[in-house]
Amino acid sequence: MDPTAEAVPQVVVRGPGASDGPATWAMGSLFERLVSGEDTAGAFDLSLITQPPGIATPLHVHTHEAEAFYVIEGTLTYRAGEQVHYLTAGSFIYLPAGVPHAFRITGTTPVRFLGMTAPAGLMNLYDEVGLPARERRLPGSDGRSIEDEIPRWNAVGPRYGLRVVGPPLSPEA
Repeated sequence: MDPTAEAVPQVVVRGPGASDGPATWAMGSLFERLVSGEDTAGAFDLSLITQPPGIATPLHVHTHEAEAFYVIEGTLTYRAGEQVHYLTAGSFIYLPAGVPHAFRITGTTPVRFLGMTAPAGLMNLYDEVGLPARERRLPGSDGRSIEDEIPRWNAVGPRYGLRVVGPPLSPEA
């Protein structure tokens, strides 16, 4: 369903450890959808995201939506525009649409954060590129490799307003 189509917002409740919402494996990571555009009449998507150390996005721009992240546990280095930020548990970052950004998961443990996009729709990209998660865990050999995903990101991303504009952050960033 198109998240911007005529939809009626609905009450959504997810309890601790809830497994009734959709979950996707993409980027070697777990994306657990807490609320979607279908639930919010296209206003926003919200996901609980778990990513292992070393995952790094290329420098990219979202032309359709703003993003916000609240770090629950773990650490990551985040470039937003020309500034680099070091995020830890309790950190929050908001990125208006059009701001070039990239991040790298640092440390020795996975990072868990809440990721919101507004308006809704971007999380559908992860569903198209990734695979439905068989379990609420990071993917192993049962997931799709990053090398297999890259052509999918390149093919599908532009439909979602995703433009890659530079390389990933280096581990030294």
